[in-house]
Amino acid sequence: MDTAFERHRERLFGLAYRMLGTRADAEDALQEAWLRWSQADRAQIRDAEAWLVATATRLCIDRLRHAQRERESYVGPWLPEPLPAGAVTTPQDAVELANDVSLAFLAALERLAPEERAAFLLKDVFDYDHAEIAALLGKSEAACRQIVHRARERVRAARPRRAVDRATHRHLLERFLEAASAGDHASVMRLLTDDARFTADSGGKVPSVRRVQEGADRIARLFRAVARLVAGRMRWRLTEINGEPAIARELDGRLHSVLCIVCDGERIAEILQVMNPDKLRALH
Repeated sequence: MDTAFERHRERLFGLAYRMLGTRADAEDALQEAWLRWSQADRAQIRDAEAWLVATATRLCIDRLRHAQRERESYVGPWLPEPLPAGAVTTPQDAVELANDVSLAFLAALERLAPEERAAFLLKDVFDYDHAEIAALLGKSEAACRQIVHRARERVRAARPRRAVDRATHRHLLERFLEAASAGDHASVMRLLTDDARFTADSGGKVPSVRRVQEGADRIARLFRAVARLVAGRMRWRLTEINGEPAIARELDGRLHSVLCIVCDGERIAEILQVMNPDKLRALH
């Protein structure tokens, strides 16, 4: 690949991964963008980055429409593929609402239609203005403003009630690791909000609950049962996933799952657990 494409590859991958939620889909979109770039008349392209971002965005919108149809037949809840620290960078000029690639943030993007997701990411993560987004999506600037506004509201509805600093987030995660790995029902209960939610993505490939679990007691009982079932065989450890502290669990020496949390500063409001082996390959 030529230097012009490689110069923008990291930015393009960051956009594609946020749009599509998996490394493989993002890489496929970039490969198709490269093919189109290699066949384009460079003399007619004034701004290589703008051309590549526009091309990658349109490819991602098409792929996301197809992926959403496929996910309707997915076994159990679908969560984005977790990536190790440093796999996706964060634009330094991103606004506070969307300044990361946390699993919870990417899961919140699932609420958005493909063009909504593209407009939101381009505006609030990659700092494009409404006029640029309008030209890219083939819509009026006013329409794009409305799309971005609606998308922000829907993403905010799925985010924590207030921003939590990294130290607080990690401290809650450490306490949860200690309580859950011991199967301590009461301690897990105290760490969860009353309306806490637990989502596990297994893709039907490993044993797991296939519905979202709600309520502190139900979730605490689930972790107590797991601790008893795999006593002595499972190792819990802290790691970093998608730029935030997380938990990795190994069963009989092999990576079994990763857990990320959403917290309000005092208690945990949501737990996201990825177990599908296909989505854990990058973490081995």
